[in-house]
Amino acid sequence: MRARPPLECTIKRAVTSALLGWVAIVGASCPAHGSDPAIEGGVGIQEHLGAQLSIDRLHFADESGSDLPLSAFFRHDRPVILTMVYYDCPNLCTFVLNGLTDSLRSLDWTAGKRFDIVVVSINPDETPRLAASKKAAYVESYERGGGHVHSAAGWHFLTGEQSQIRELASQVGFHYRASSDAGRGGERARQFAHGSAIYVLTPGGKISRYLYGIEFRPRDVRLALLEASDGKIGTPLDRFLSFCYRYDPRSRHYEAAPNRAIAVSAGAGGAGTVLVFAGFLAVVRRRDKEKERA
Repeated sequence: MRARPPLECTIKRAVTSALLGWVAIVGASCPAHGSDPAIEGGVGIQEHLGAQLSIDRLHFADESGSDLPLSAFFRHDRPVILTMVYYDCPNLCTFVLNGLTDSLRSLDWTAGKRFDIVVVSINPDETPRLAASKKAAYVESYERGGGHVHSAAGWHFLTGEQSQIRELASQVGFHYRASSDAGRGGERARQFAHGSAIYVLTPGGKISRYLYGIEFRPRDVRLALLEASDGKIGTPLDRFLSFCYRYDPRSRHYEAAPNRAIAVSAGAGGAGTVLVFAGFLAVVRRRDKEKERA
């Protein structure tokens, strides 16, 4: 993963905070699982964990302009990362997509092979041509080790009609509000107030996990994908790791759960195994901290 200078991170966070102001960046305001959030000013995210999306009924246009059911972008064996943005967004949407791409570069799983990415524009005025341009930019950006190892077929940038966008947004609990800002020459450009999150879905289209913010820990993304796939992707070590971590709705991250690991380890062979697994967790946590500092 390419190192990001600390100053760049500091500036990005400061600019984001200043730009959004009153907009609810739900990483700070979204409630724990099971509660009902107050959606201030019609903007925010309400969790619908376990909800089944209407992927056969909802239709969107792909980058070529073909009208397809949302289910066309799901595979029976691959979880999906969904995000709702708009392609001409001047700030927050770009931060979300950049943060997601940065995180995905750190994974040794490849989009289009282990999981898919579906990006849906909330602006019904945006076109497949614009979506194709946006896709090309992010596919180009998604690289590791100096070479392109991704599958472009795993990235989908969609546009759609207002009714379809609103229905999808309602099903995932994404509350946003349209507005207009004066542009050059007095023109009014359509803009939207909205929160920032990605949604990790099962291969069948159920909502498995919400991850909030504009930067996403690679560990959180990996564990959320593993969880959404019901352990069908990844290695036995990944599945063990998923047992050793649990999602904490208060911190909105996956946190280590040593007691669970110790219980399994004790059953597997006593104190020696416990020490081995404890050492494994320590290595994983140190590696995560090193990645976060990078």
